[in-house]
Amino acid sequence: MSTAAARWAELQEGRGIPPEILAAAPANPWVHNPQDFTAPAVPADTPSRDAGLALLGPGGTVLDVGCGGGDAAFALVGPLEAVTGVDQQQDMLDVFAAGAQAREIPYRTVLGRWPEPAAEAGTADVVTSHHVLHNVVDLPPFLAALTSAAGRGVVVEMLTEHPLTWLDPLWTRFHGLHRLPPATTDDAVAVLREMGVEPEVTRWSRDRRPPHDPVWVARRLCLPETRADEVAAALEELPPRRTDAATLVWRP
Repeated sequence: MSTAAARWAELQEGRGIPPEILAAAPANPWVHNPQDFTAPAVPADTPSRDAGLALLGPGGTVLDVGCGGGDAAFALVGPLEAVTGVDQQQDMLDVFAAGAQAREIPYRTVLGRWPEPAAEAGTADVVTSHHVLHNVVDLPPFLAALTSAAGRGVVVEMLTEHPLTWLDPLWTRFHGLHRLPPATTDDAVAVLREMGVEPEVTRWSRDRRPPHDPVWVARRLCLPETRADEVAAALEELPPRRTDAATLVWRP
């Protein structure tokens, strides 16, 4: 494994939850409510959307990897002619399908964890993958499969560092767990470069998101809901969450 890929994998593995904490968790900390990922009716004007529209030009198809509710793909409505969504949660694909139907866009859904379903997903003019890289440990096969699926280009959006880094002080507070530093955009770019890909990188700031519910945070911390009041008090002491993001674009 290359140096950059090995560093990425080490940092990503360091973000895992120790088995003893996970075994004692009252609920699965990784479950997402699919309704939280419903794509907005009016897409946000972001560098990622601009890049996708530029690659699509007057029209084309999109493959959205880790699609969730379709935020990345449905931001390209207009020139978007057909879309395929890939996700490891069927309930996310159900939300994605509803979004495509509401927008009257021809669509397919593929269940699986990328890159395993790459052959079934097929190819598209543009491949999008937003906020998925930080869920990946072995990055080169993931990125290579994105590139192989793209006719015109790939658009990846990610936060500058792992999206749950802001919870690190609470892991220390409630579990005495000190997390390793997170992987960053620079680490992802280094992996791409070692693969012979030179991405265009645009760094920007996302709109600040509403605070997470203390019950949601308690579940992420493997704590019972009965400790939500303690979590709420701890959240008040945290600094504002970072909003820096990056868009990576490359062509096959």
